[in-house]
Amino acid sequence: MICPASALVERGEGVRFRVWLDGVERPAFVVRFDGHPRAYINACAHVAVELDWLEGAFFDSERQHLICATHGATYDPASGHCVVGPCRGARLTPLTVVERDGQIVLLEDEGRT
Repeated sequence: MICPASALVERGEGVRFRVWLDGVERPAFVVRFDGHPRAYINACAHVAVELDWLEGAFFDSERQHLICATHGATYDPASGHCVVGPCRGARLTPLTVVERDGQIVLLEDEGRT
C-alpha cells in the first residue's frame, strides 16, 4: 500500500514513496489526474533530479501538467511524456498503481525487484 485513496485529491498534492526498481531503491510519487492515480519514478527525464522542490508539489500552477521545479520540463500527467522543455519527447518512468479497497496500491511488474 502506498497511501489511502483519500490522500489523493484530483490535480492536488502528490504522495511520495520509495520503490525498488531493477535492484535499486528509488524515489517515486503518485498523483490523481482525470480520476485515476498516476505514479512515476520521481526523476526528471532531462537530468535525474526529483521533480518537486516542495514535497508533493508536482503540478504546474494551472494544475494541467507535472513540472520539474529545477528545469521546467513539463509532462503530461496521464502518459508521463514531456510536452515542453529540454527533454521534449522523453518520458517519466511509469509505475503501475491501482485503487483498491480505499487504498492506492503499487502493482509489481516483471523486471522489478
